[in-house]
Amino acid sequence: MPHLSNQREKEHISQQGKKPKQQYRSAFRILGSYVVPHRFTFFLVAICTIIAIASELFQPYLVKIVIDDNLMSGKNEWGSIFVICLIYFGLSISGFIFTYLQNNLLQFAGQSIVAKFRKQLFEHITKLSMSYFDKTSNGSLITHVSSDTEAVNQFFSQVLHTLLRDGLTLIFILIMMFQLDGTLAMYCLVLLPIIAIIAISFRSFMRKTYQMARTRLSRLVAFVAENLSGMNLIQVFQQQKAQAEQFEERNNAYFKANIREIRTHVVFNKTFDLLSNLSIAFVTWVGGNAVLGQTLEFGVLYAFITYIRQFFQPINAITQQWNTLQSATVAVNRIWGVLDLKPDIADHSQPNLVDMESIQGRIDFNHIHFTYGNGSPVFQGLDLHIRPSEMIGIVGTTGAGKSSLMSLLCRFYDVQEGSIHIDGIDIREMRQAQLHRMVGLVQQEPYLYAGSIIDNVRLFDETISREAVIMACEFVGADPMIRRMSDSYDTKLSERGSGLSAGERQLLSFARIIVFRPRILILDEATANLDSQTEQLIQRALHVVSEGRTTMVIAHRLSTIMHADRIIVMRHGEIVESGTHTELLEIQGFYEELYRHSQNDAKIDEIKPTAKVLIDAGR
Repeated sequence: MPHLSNQREKEHISQQGKKPKQQYRSAFRILGSYVVPHRFTFFLVAICTIIAIASELFQPYLVKIVIDDNLMSGKNEWGSIFVICLIYFGLSISGFIFTYLQNNLLQFAGQSIVAKFRKQLFEHITKLSMSYFDKTSNGSLITHVSSDTEAVNQFFSQVLHTLLRDGLTLIFILIMMFQLDGTLAMYCLVLLPIIAIIAISFRSFMRKTYQMARTRLSRLVAFVAENLSGMNLIQVFQQQKAQAEQFEERNNAYFKANIREIRTHVVFNKTFDLLSNLSIAFVTWVGGNAVLGQTLEFGVLYAFITYIRQFFQPINAITQQWNTLQSATVAVNRIWGVLDLKPDIADHSQPNLVDMESIQGRIDFNHIHFTYGNGSPVFQGLDLHIRPSEMIGIVGTTGAGKSSLMSLLCRFYDVQEGSIHIDGIDIREMRQAQLHRMVGLVQQEPYLYAGSIIDNVRLFDETISREAVIMACEFVGADPMIRRMSDSYDTKLSERGSGLSAGERQLLSFARIIVFRPRILILDEATANLDSQTEQLIQRALHVVSEGRTTMVIAHRLSTIMHADRIIVMRHGEIVESGTHTELLEIQGFYEELYRHSQNDAKIDEIKPTAKVLIDAGR
């Protein structure tokens, strides 16, 4: 976990440093395609922003009018002053209303884009081929869906808001300053190169401190996640103190990086404050002399000083968004890199539409060749033909190709040569949705979602009735177990069904098969981790669900497939033996050797409970 996290952070940093102009153009072009549908909303945002800024910036000008045209001139027109006060109050209300509208409209458009981004990303990931998941870590995908989309969210909620509002504010302030006095405005323009030099100088240092803090945070989070996953080992081997020391080391490193980042921001902000105060002092000195020389009105000087104070705020805000802008552009390019991927397995351009009711379940592996990536060949010309409604057991050592055979039938991967047919139709010519409805898979560790038992059996498909789910559970023998639960079929399961035993989870997966009625059933080591009593229960359920279906059982325990119509023995991607249980024992070949080993394992399993009793008695 720490290694993956560090590697990912290095990739993030390297992406930030690689051709930034191209990176920004690419990110803005991508975001622009999502902004187009909301162009009217963004137009309204721009209008509201202009009105809000104008409302705020005209307030000092109104004070200037009161000072110069009323107070300094000696007039006592209280009515005009009252009118100006009302206008001032109206501008304040206007600024509040249009700032509120601007923020809400911008957030609505931004959040809509981010939600679309996130939805599109998740849907696209679910459509990618299994080969992609073989080489991509789950943590990386979770980061794409969560952290990267959150970085895009920050672009709209922080960066775009700052660029739009503070950028326009800066332009309007310059316009108002030139409107008041061109000479003083030209003096203030001298500050822009100084501000640029400070911003560029701090930008590189701030980026390094930001990246250091993010890297150390990633290491800290990865370490915590790793420890939570292995908490049982930590407690069993009394590693709490050692792990706490390692955590403290990482925590202190993150603490120091955070302090450094905060100090950098404080120095940067205070430098701008110092420059702002020096500018105000300079304008006060120059303007004050002009006022004393009666070449400048006092109200103009007051308004100018107010604008100078406001002049530095947008520059400071825009500069501070640099890191967020970098993170957002990198995140957009990373997300688009995933969205741009094409699945290795795609539907045929003119798919063969299959009548699901007419499927018999004949399976033909015709001289197939298959290799994972650039690895060693798994199959080199394998032939296997399975009759409709036949139950076939598949056994062999690890790496023999048993699970690969199932993955090819489900079309998680495609063969490089040869073909796989169901009822004479090449599965590459079928729609994947039809194929996956036709082939049901029960794995060694059936996956259960956080939700009710009803929803887990029907996989949240509302078209399947509650009555159908209950009948399926009764059919496989899961009903008594479910009825004993607190809320029966409405009992909420935790993620992965942690409150259920392995056997209970398998029974629910068998109930799914009954509900979805696939014509072909695959059981991949479905009884590998069960005790003998639970295995007998699963065996009965297996007999029920396999009735009338073409069934392929990958077996770790040979007792699961002893009554199969045919057993094939695989070794190094080849079928070395085939026949019934009795026939294979008579051959006295590889199957007989596997059977003998399985019998010894069964005896050991029987001895274990007795040994435990003796150990407990000795205590």
